[in-house]
Amino acid sequence: MKFHIDIDTDELTGGTEEELGRILRYWAGNLKHYRLDEERSETIHDSAYREVGTWSLG
Repeated sequence: MKFHIDIDTDELTGGTEEELGRILRYWAGNLKHYRLDEERSETIHDSAYREVGTWSLG
């Protein structure tokens, strides 16, 4: 299995570094809710709830 995260930093609202840090902290903490032996993909949203990327496991 591989974990892949793809974020379009040009689409982030506010400070890019702060927003990217928030997204990474959120998903790092949220991974405990997912089985890591099943393929999965979801969208990533910024703090303004705009779609800015995806993550996938597979």
